[in-house]
Amino acid sequence: MDTTKRQYTSKKMQSDHKRIAIIGAGLSGLLACKHLVERGLDPVVFESYGQIGGIWKRGAVESTKLQTPKNFYQFTDLPWPEKVADTFPDHRQVAEYLDSYAEEFGLLPRIQFHRKVTEMNFLGKEHEAATWSEWGSSGEAFSSEGKWNLTVEDSLDPSAPLEVYEVDFVILCVGMFSGLPNIPDFPVNEGPEVFCGKVIHSMDYAMMGPENAAKFIKGKRVTVVGFHKSAVDIAAEVAKCNGNKHPCTLLYRKPPWMLPDNLVKFAFGNLTRFKECLIHKPDEGLLLWILATLLSPLMWLFAMLIEIYLRWKYPLKKYGTLPEHSLGKQFRSCVTPTMPAHFYDAVEEGSLILRKSSSFSFCRNGLIMDGEMARFYPTDVVIFATGFKGDEKLRNMFVSTFFQKCIVGSSAPLYREIIHPRIPQVAILGYLESFSVLHTTEMRSKWLAHFLTGGCKLPSRREMEG
Repeated sequence: MDTTKRQYTSKKMQSDHKRIAIIGAGLSGLLACKHLVERGLDPVVFESYGQIGGIWKRGAVESTKLQTPKNFYQFTDLPWPEKVADTFPDHRQVAEYLDSYAEEFGLLPRIQFHRKVTEMNFLGKEHEAATWSEWGSSGEAFSSEGKWNLTVEDSLDPSAPLEVYEVDFVILCVGMFSGLPNIPDFPVNEGPEVFCGKVIHSMDYAMMGPENAAKFIKGKRVTVVGFHKSAVDIAAEVAKCNGNKHPCTLLYRKPPWMLPDNLVKFAFGNLTRFKECLIHKPDEGLLLWILATLLSPLMWLFAMLIEIYLRWKYPLKKYGTLPEHSLGKQFRSCVTPTMPAHFYDAVEEGSLILRKSSSFSFCRNGLIMDGEMARFYPTDVVIFATGFKGDEKLRNMFVSTFFQKCIVGSSAPLYREIIHPRIPQVAILGYLESFSVLHTTEMRSKWLAHFLTGGCKLPSRREMEG
């Protein structure tokens, strides 16, 4: 963003405590704010939109619902209301639940809405930060070696003067599934520029809202690219709207395993204390090591039995949706989409067409698969459900090229999935895959609040990167 001719206004965060900024008021931002306040800190939350809730308010298609049973997506200090009887609440119910959390713990007054943080500038000796053996030079949350300047834009009036806040610590809660859409690159004259139809990202489709989205796809030949949660949800939605008169095409390269709701409930119902004994853990004792070694084949057997059931129940081989990898391997990645209701019924009746292709290109009136004109398929709308560039979104927050390279070029994971060993006085929440994102983020928020109040000190940078 070009800000060379913009006016700047220096702002002070009025606080008797260390000045802590939280960027984003989605699930992670709300959890961070609540637990910091609980420990006596005084954070300020910057939210670029006019409401809390993140993708549950702005990035959900009409059919979106929880992929985990609600008891695995529940705050430890605020249960779901009794009126929510569904095992898998829809996006509206989840959004209302997040609203009730913010109200219950008085978080709304701490949120500055329509305030978009456009960049973060480290006020310190950046070249020295690269040589520190301890995080922030001391291993503690706050350091005298530097602070951060946050440049904040009024998202309702981008021409208004930019505001600059000086803070002692920044917590990034900007989310993995929003922001910069991931659109594949195409050779010249083979991309969307030669296509006469419409090309959008799943984020654009979700932002339309249910009524406008239905009007947009009604009576059109729609191709959805991808095969993860947003892709199958949108494809099922389009197929239901248009029927077999204008079937929706789902275009993919490698299909994942999908679980129907009943199997998801079964799998989560088996996440017990006994199951913990089947997994090796860091620094485990000899007895736990022996126990996990002896019992770990049960994990393989559990996944294999589910695979056998899925092969028997659904026509995976018939439609080219039988994954090449094992379900056990996919479980370990914590990325297993749920199957929309009546998904294969729509395939059987012809309202949803599944096409597997290693590559494709655009032409004037449709798509060409694998470079073969014989595999030309006409289409009116292409929806890329191909994810987001999460690392780039984080990278673009930083002014410093050194910190930008740390975010994108580092192979080392975040320490405790929160702290980057080379970026001082910054924490990142919500950039993880988990079977229960709410629970893991809540635990990390508690640890972060403990760290920010002097409850612990970080190990050396070498240890964190090891």
